[in-house]
Amino acid sequence: MISALALMLGSCVGEDKAPASGGARQSDPKVMRLIDDADAAIANGALADAGRTLDEARNLSPDDPDVWVAIARLRFRGGEHLTALEAADRALALGPDYAPALLMRAFMVRDAHGPAAALPWFEAALAADPDNPDVWAEYAATLGDSGRSRAMLRAARKLAQIAPDDARALYFQAVLAARGGNPSLARSLLVRSGMAARGVPAAMQLDGVLSLAEDNPDSAAATFAALSARQPANTRLRELLARALLMGGRDVELVAQFADEAQRAEASPFLMMITARAYERMGDRARAAPLLARAYGGAGKVPVVLADRAGLPPPTAAIRQKASAANWRGAQAETQDLRRRFPASADVANLAGDALLGLGDLRGALESYALTARVRRPWPLTRKVVFASRRAGDGEAADTLLARHVAGEPLALSGLAELAQAQAARGDWVRAAALLDQVITMGGGHDPAVLTLRIKTASALGRPADARQFAKLLAQIRPRRLAQR
Repeated sequence: MISALALMLGSCVGEDKAPASGGARQSDPKVMRLIDDADAAIANGALADAGRTLDEARNLSPDDPDVWVAIARLRFRGGEHLTALEAADRALALGPDYAPALLMRAFMVRDAHGPAAALPWFEAALAADPDNPDVWAEYAATLGDSGRSRAMLRAARKLAQIAPDDARALYFQAVLAARGGNPSLARSLLVRSGMAARGVPAAMQLDGVLSLAEDNPDSAAATFAALSARQPANTRLRELLARALLMGGRDVELVAQFADEAQRAEASPFLMMITARAYERMGDRARAAPLLARAYGGAGKVPVVLADRAGLPPPTAAIRQKASAANWRGAQAETQDLRRRFPASADVANLAGDALLGLGDLRGALESYALTARVRRPWPLTRKVVFASRRAGDGEAADTLLARHVAGEPLALSGLAELAQAQAARGDWVRAAALLDQVITMGGGHDPAVLTLRIKTASALGRPADARQFAKLLAQIRPRRLAQR
C-alpha cells in the first residue's frame, strides 16, 4: 500500500520532506544493520523492501525506539502520514530523551504547527545530543523561519564549530546576509558552501534570488527554470521565473510560458501583473488590460481547490479534471475511493476536503482538513480552513486560526496579508497598517492588492501623506502605458 500511494500522489506536495535519521544509535548491531538496509531501500524508492526489513527489525527488538523512528520515517515517506505519527509517538514513549525520536517529533510539529512551535522540540533534541550537526542545522533553519535571525546566526556558528566541513553553516550565513541586504557577502558565502553547485534546491533558489539582486536576470531565469522542472507545484518558483524573464526583457518567452497560467483562477495578482506588463511592452493592450483589472480587483479572495495542472499522477489528475468541469460529485466519489484505499494519507484527506468544499459540504470539508492539519498545515490549507469556517458562520474560529498561523510562521507573507485584510474588515486600521507594512518591508510591495489596501488604511487613519506615498509605489508597478491612457 505504501509504494502504491507514493506513486499515485508523489507530485501532489512537491519534493519529499520525510525526516532523515540522526543522532547516535543505541540498537544492537544486527538491528542497526537492518535499519541501515531499510534506509538504503527507502532512498532507492524500494519502500516495500524497506517495510519487510523493518518488520524483521521490529520482531528482533520491538521496544527499540530507533526501530520505531525508522518505521515512522518509512510511513511518512510512503504517504501513510497518520500512522507515521503513531509510530513517532511510540518511539518517543520508548525513548523520551532519545535524540532521533525528539528530532522526528520536531519535524512533525514544524510541519503541522509552524516553525515557532517546533523550536522547543529541537532544543530538547539538542539537550539529548548536543553535538549532533543535523539537529543544529535543522534548529538553525527553524530559527530563521521563525524570524529569529540573531539566534539563527549563533546556531550556524555552533554548527560550524562542531562540524567545520558542514556546508550548511555557510549556507545559513548566506541566507542571513541576503536577508540583511548584503548580496555580495551572501554570494561569497553561498559559493563557498558549494551547495548551489551540488543542486540543493534551497541553495539554488537563493542563487537565483541573488542573481536578480545582481542584475543578472538570465542566470536567475536559468536557475528558476531548472528548479521549477523539479518542483512543478512550487508557485513561488514560477513567480520568480516570470520576474526574471521580465527583468531580462524576454517578454515573448514570458507570455508563452505564463499566459495560460495567469488566466487561471488560482493565479496570484503578482503573476497577473507581471504577465500584463509583458503584454503591454509587446504592444498588446487588449490582453494586458483584463489581467491588470483582475490583479487590482483583488483576485484570489476565494481559495481555489483542485485546480488542474499538467504533470500530476493519473488519480489526482482525474479528480482535478472533474472539479474543473464542476463535476464535484464525481470528484467526491473519486476522493472517497482513495480514502478507503489510503485512510492514513493526509494528502488524500486534503483532496477529499477540497471535493467536499466544492460540493458545499462545509462541515465535511473541515473534518477532512482537520486530518490533514495533524500532519502539515501549509498556508493554502490554512486559507481553505479559514474560508470554510467563515462560510460556516464561525468567524471567531477563522480569526483565531489565521492569527495562530501568522504567529507560527511570521515570515509567511500571504498569511500576514490575509490577516491584515481581516483586521481591516473589522475596522482595526492600526493593526492592519502595521501588518501591511511588515509585508511590504519583507518584499511583498509588488502585490497590488497589498498596496491598494495600504492606501485604504492610510486614508482611514487620516494620513494623506502616507496614502500618496503608497499610491506612488502602486503606480510604479503598474504598466506605464496602461496607467497613462
